[in-house]
Amino acid sequence: MKIRVLWLSAAAALFVAAALAGCGGTSYFAGRNLPPSGLTNRVMIAIQNPSAFTKGSLQFVDAYYDIRSGYNGKPGNFSISGYAGALPISIQNMPEEQVGYVYGSGDGSFSPISYAKESTSNAVAGLNGLSSSIFITRSQNFVFAASQSSHVLTVIDHTNSNSYPLSLPGIYRVSVNPGGSMALAFVQNSNYAYYPVKLSSEQTISYSGGPTTWPKAAVDCEPLNSPGWCLLQAQSPDHVDSTGNSYGAPLVFDRPVKAVFSTDGGTAYVLNCGPECGGSKASITTLPVAPMIYLVGQGSGTLPTNSALAASTLAIPGGASNALVDASTMYVVGQQPQQVNAQTLFAGNLTVVNLSAYTASSPISVSDGLPGAPSRMLEADNNTLWIAMTKCNQGVRAATGQSYGCLTMFNTSSSKVTMLEPYLGDATGIAAVTGLNKIYTTEGGQVYIYTTTDGTALDNQYVTVTGTAFDVAYMDAASDANNTVY
Repeated sequence: MKIRVLWLSAAAALFVAAALAGCGGTSYFAGRNLPPSGLTNRVMIAIQNPSAFTKGSLQFVDAYYDIRSGYNGKPGNFSISGYAGALPISIQNMPEEQVGYVYGSGDGSFSPISYAKESTSNAVAGLNGLSSSIFITRSQNFVFAASQSSHVLTVIDHTNSNSYPLSLPGIYRVSVNPGGSMALAFVQNSNYAYYPVKLSSEQTISYSGGPTTWPKAAVDCEPLNSPGWCLLQAQSPDHVDSTGNSYGAPLVFDRPVKAVFSTDGGTAYVLNCGPECGGSKASITTLPVAPMIYLVGQGSGTLPTNSALAASTLAIPGGASNALVDASTMYVVGQQPQQVNAQTLFAGNLTVVNLSAYTASSPISVSDGLPGAPSRMLEADNNTLWIAMTKCNQGVRAATGQSYGCLTMFNTSSSKVTMLEPYLGDATGIAAVTGLNKIYTTEGGQVYIYTTTDGTALDNQYVTVTGTAFDVAYMDAASDANNTVY
């Protein structure tokens, strides 16, 4: 009976899509183009190579009925045509632009996905080796990629069709503000942060004499004989060392790993990973975006002094390696070191920060995770916040015989953890199917579905995939905020 209901529901959905096309309707929500599949609630799944002789694939499913095939079994599955990246691990989801970008860690490909056409085109050119962190701006004019193996921050400037490899040994993370006007780069095991700037024609001429002609804060400008971009250290101008160099000391950062941004876009909140990343104290530090805007002629003001930065730094005892901003509230997750049986293990925590009062709650226990590793966070229906971790089986909960899992559901209204899902393997992706009261996840290499009303697992037998599912994205989300990578 259940299969028959699914068949009738899917048939009805296809009939509605066909009717829209037949009556001349070629769009659906917010004027978006009706795709070839006729589906209007799609979740895309990044699937890694099922064998050594095949590439990865991007399949998508009907997230309204939770099925991967057409109502009559044809097609047997829906997929993005033309995709051939190796080991896809992340989807940068931009539904407002009807596009997504998928990074393949096996070949370093960064591939555009047209949501309207359900196909891909040529991967982004100009990257330097594999990227440990990569983003494209919503305008698709600029790409910023951290290549830890090549020791460069690559800036791809599509406005002039050039690629700029800016040297930065140890770089491993990059953050880009949603408006696409500022980027921050972070070095592993460092207390510094860096930002790129695009040069005017006058600056290109002025800085063409090599490092002695660069600004004091510049760590690299490329190309050397006619630079188009520079990478600068985000540090206070108020410190003067014994040689008179006013750029000789780090800021109050403590192993910074990421930046998230205020709703108005004017403030960057730098996450100081602290003990989780080999530092001293986890915290968040505010930085004004205006002085670091990379577009020519749009940067303004100066960076704050060391004392001002110290005053704007808020301690987060539970750890700070990822965060999500919702209006005047920031949700910060991290790992706190604890001694268990004479060894140091880590316990996952969530801290709720009131940005208006700039105060932090006590740490709230959530899924444990690998210290310093990227986690995933996403808000969904019914006032829920979902947190996905990796290696939760190596944390305090598992070691002390507590129930544990890599996926946490947190109620933002009651400020309570309402569900810690059972362990199914590393939780590497979340997609909030907003309006339908459910989320899709990738855990242990497979796709799962949960209701946001109480965290109950839904039937996933019709959306399971062959291969290793690593990330998911709701292609038809209302906004770009439905993106667990930013």
